[in-house]
Amino acid sequence: MLSLENTSDARGLRLLREWLSPEQRAQFDTEGQFDVIGCDTGKHYRIRYGTSTNVYELDGAGKARTGWCFVPEARLVAGDVMLAQKIALETSEASALAVAHQFPILRL
Repeated sequence: MLSLENTSDARGLRLLREWLSPEQRAQFDTEGQFDVIGCDTGKHYRIRYGTSTNVYELDGAGKARTGWCFVPEARLVAGDVMLAQKIALETSEASALAVAHQFPILRL
C-alpha cells in the first residue's frame, strides 16, 4: 500500500520500504514491524513502527527478550528513524547498542 502523498511521513515510509528486503517489506506491510539480523552477533531484532522504544531483541523462539532504544539525534519521522535503526543493526550493531538504552519487556 504505497501512498502517493508527499508529506514527510509518507516520504519516510516510501524510503524505508525501498530499503527493506522483500521479506521485511511483506512483514512490515502486514504487521507494521520487520525483523533484522545484527551484523556482529547474528542476534535477531524486531523493529516496530515508531520513533523510540521500538527495537526488540528476540530469543530463539521469536519472542521479545529485551528492548533497545536508540534514535538519530535529529527529530525524524518514523520511517526515517526505523531505516536508521535497520542500517545501524545490520552494519554496526555493536556501536548502535553501545549508545542504546536497554529497557525490560513487561510480561503480564
